[in-house]
Amino acid sequence: MKKLLVALLSLGLIVAFAMTASAAPSVTFSGQYYVNGVYENNRGLGDPTESRAFFWTRTRVQMLFNIAEGLTFTTRFDAFEKQWGSVNRSSSTTEDKSNSGKVNSTAVTLQENIEMEYGFVTFATRIGRFVVGYQDANEWGTVFGDTPGSRPSAKLLIPVGPLTLILKLEKGYEADTTMYTSTPSRLTDGDQNIYYLGGIFNFKGGNAGLMTVMNDSKVTRPTANFATQIFVLLPYVKATFGPVYLESELIYQFGKTRKYDSAAAGTDVDKEGLGFYILAKANLGPAFVGGQFGYSSGDPSNTAKDKSGPVSSTSWVPALIFGNANLTSWAYGSQMGGLTAAATNTVNNKQNLLLYNVFGGMNVTPKFVIEGAFSYMQADKAPTGYVSKDYGYEIDVKATYKIYDNLTYMVGAGYLFTGDYFKGTSSANKIGNDYLVMNQLTLNF
Repeated sequence: MKKLLVALLSLGLIVAFAMTASAAPSVTFSGQYYVNGVYENNRGLGDPTESRAFFWTRTRVQMLFNIAEGLTFTTRFDAFEKQWGSVNRSSSTTEDKSNSGKVNSTAVTLQENIEMEYGFVTFATRIGRFVVGYQDANEWGTVFGDTPGSRPSAKLLIPVGPLTLILKLEKGYEADTTMYTSTPSRLTDGDQNIYYLGGIFNFKGGNAGLMTVMNDSKVTRPTANFATQIFVLLPYVKATFGPVYLESELIYQFGKTRKYDSAAAGTDVDKEGLGFYILAKANLGPAFVGGQFGYSSGDPSNTAKDKSGPVSSTSWVPALIFGNANLTSWAYGSQMGGLTAAATNTVNNKQNLLLYNVFGGMNVTPKFVIEGAFSYMQADKAPTGYVSKDYGYEIDVKATYKIYDNLTYMVGAGYLFTGDYFKGTSSANKIGNDYLVMNQLTLNF
C-alpha cells in the first residue's frame, strides 16, 4: 500500500509540473452612461399640437472575464432604463416572442432595475472560435436593418485566410415548457429557431460579407394553425477610398409569413420584402460632407402578399425626429402621428420608406463639432385612398463638445415639416409640424 501511495504521489507531482502555468483570471470593464433631456412639440403631428418634455437615462456595464488564453466569459447588464421621476413600470403577462432581448426595443416595457443582456463563453479550438450563450442578435453588416437585442445562441467562427466563415443557431422561442397559450404548446411544435450561414471577407481598406438566414417560427401554430418561415439574404460592403468612406447593404426576404398546416385552416401568405441602403462620406480637412439613401419596401393594402421590408430600430438614425427609435423608446413607445388620421408604426420601424439624406459638418476644434442634415421621406406605397405618400422633410442641427476624452455633451434641434400622408384619406384633415430640442451627456468607458 505504501508503494502504491508513493507511486500515486509521484504521478501527481509529474502531472502537476507538466501542466502549463496559467495566470490568474482578469476582468475588463466597459460600458456607457447617458442622460438625455428632450422637449418635443408635436409628436402626434396633429392640429392642435401636443407637447412633452422629459429626461431619459440608461446605465450599461459590460464585463469581460479573461479566464485563460483563448477562453473568455462576457456579461452585460442595463440598469435605470427609464425617465427621470417616472413611476415604476412592470412587465405585462404577454410574452415577447419576437425578441428575448429588450435592448432599446420599441413598444415594450423597459427596466428601471438591472436587466441582464449578455452571458456567453468564447473559446478557441483547432476548428475555430465558439461563442455560446446569450449574446448580441439582429446585428449584421451596416447599421441598416439592425434591431439590436440579445438571444441565446451557439456560433462558430472559422478563419480561412482573409475569409471568416460563420455558422450560428439561435433559439428565438422555446414552447415545450410554457403554458401561456390556450392549447398547451408541448403538444404541438411551437418553437422558433433561427439558422445562419455566412462569411466576412477582409481586404485592404474594408470588408464585405454575405449572410443567409432561415427564420423558422412556429409560435402561432398551437392557437392559429400556421407557421412563419422566412429566408433572408444580406450582402454588405464597407470600404475606404482615400478620403471617401462608403458602406452599403442589401436585404432580400422571401418565404411564407403564414404557412398553414392545411388548406382548411387558411390561405398561405407569401413574403417578399426588399431593403437597400447606401452611405458615402468624404472628409475634406476639418470638414465632412455626405449623403445616404435608405429603402424598405411596403404595400399596406396588399393582403394577399406580405411586402413589408426590413425593420431598422435604434442603430440607424438618419434624423432626430422621423423614425428615431431611440426617441420612441424614451417616450415609452409613443407612436409618431398618433393624433392624425394616418397613425402608423411603420414610421417608427422605418418600413415602407424611401429616405434621402444629405449631411455635413465641421470639426471646429479637436473637441468641438457642429453638423447639419436635411432629409426627405416618402412611403414606398401609400395605403389605398390616401391623399399622398409624402411623409415630409426634416432639418436637423447638432453641436457636440468633448468635455473629457470619454465624456461628451451634445445639443441638437430638429424641425419636421409634416407631409400629407398623415392626412390619411381626406385632404381636409388637419396636421401640424413637429420640432424637437434635446441635449445629452454621454460617458463611455
